[in-house]
Amino acid sequence: MAKYVSVLDFGSSKISVMIAESGINNTFNIRGTGEVEYSGFYNGSFVEPEKLYEAIANCIVKAETNSGLKIEKLHIGVPAEFTFVECKNSSVAFNKKVKIGEEEIADLFSIAGREIKHEGATIISRSPIYFLLDDSRKVIDPKGETSTKLSGLVSFVLADNKFIETIDSIVKSMGLREVEYVSSSLAESIYLLDPQVRDSGAILIDVGYLTSFVTYVKGDGIISQSQFSVGGGHISADLCQVLQISFKEAENLKRKVVLSLAATDSDFYEVNVNGDVTPVSAKLTNEIVSSRLDMIVELINKCLIKMKGNNYLPIYLTGGGVCLLKGGKDYISKGIGENVEVLSSKVPQLSKPTYSSVLGLLDLALKEKRATKVSFFKKIKGWFKK
Repeated sequence: MAKYVSVLDFGSSKISVMIAESGINNTFNIRGTGEVEYSGFYNGSFVEPEKLYEAIANCIVKAETNSGLKIEKLHIGVPAEFTFVECKNSSVAFNKKVKIGEEEIADLFSIAGREIKHEGATIISRSPIYFLLDDSRKVIDPKGETSTKLSGLVSFVLADNKFIETIDSIVKSMGLREVEYVSSSLAESIYLLDPQVRDSGAILIDVGYLTSFVTYVKGDGIISQSQFSVGGGHISADLCQVLQISFKEAENLKRKVVLSLAATDSDFYEVNVNGDVTPVSAKLTNEIVSSRLDMIVELINKCLIKMKGNNYLPIYLTGGGVCLLKGGKDYISKGIGENVEVLSSKVPQLSKPTYSSVLGLLDLALKEKRATKVSFFKKIKGWFKK
């Protein structure tokens, strides 16, 4: 069995493939990467589906070439834009007190899953928000407890079948027969948020390039998820349109913006336009950026009201759409009226918020591999006991 895992991540501006194995202190040993910019997705559809095959193939070839390894199984992240979440309360009773193990938990999940009926969608994740024992104790992990009944709230993430069919046809035509679809938003949430934070509940906001999502995470699952097709790329498009500069020039200008600057008519940013360094009004630039951020804040607030009402939950921000803007985090925090903390990976060279999604997938894939290995050794021990 190979020690490494392979993941495919669909960002809203680039596709990434990473091949990695477990490193020391819960880090990753990245063996190979492949990244290709593409036109992304918007409102639940790929902008240029006819170019997907080439982009995915290039990513896979680059990662395999860089690593010198062959991808055996590919974990494919399904973006929030193509998923939705449903939570179900469920219960399973036993004839007597039993010691709760994986089999009893699987039975509970199976019963809860029977209530999920959606044409055009497939369950790609099932995870517990919490469990209840027969003495009404609420626990995060019931394994090892004894009880006559096991109840709980189970979170299911479902993926659009059109997404699965589209990507399936591409990767399998490349000879990749073993693939597993996983929720990118769930993997990212579990990776970035500490278990102690998740146990009490938290909000994770990921503002990407073209799309963004907000998740209410509790335990090991997502209670609620919302997404909207606005991101940092729209800020660049606004600068491009209003200032009459190229999109590339707008991207470069956006990186120089300082939102905390109380710009006056005499303040300017310098941007390279057609090979010449050109001054651009800092006041106008900041107004353009702020206008689009106000729209993003409004959309986030709608999500927060629906998810948590007036209840307090810690709020975290990730993704490259706003986090990389100087003063972007503070602007969002002020707009929603609550403190916001930026989260990103602690892995050296991959600590930018733009890597949150792909590293979340790696973390999930490696955990699954470790769990499979443990299960395999348990079976071997069981054989020797017989």
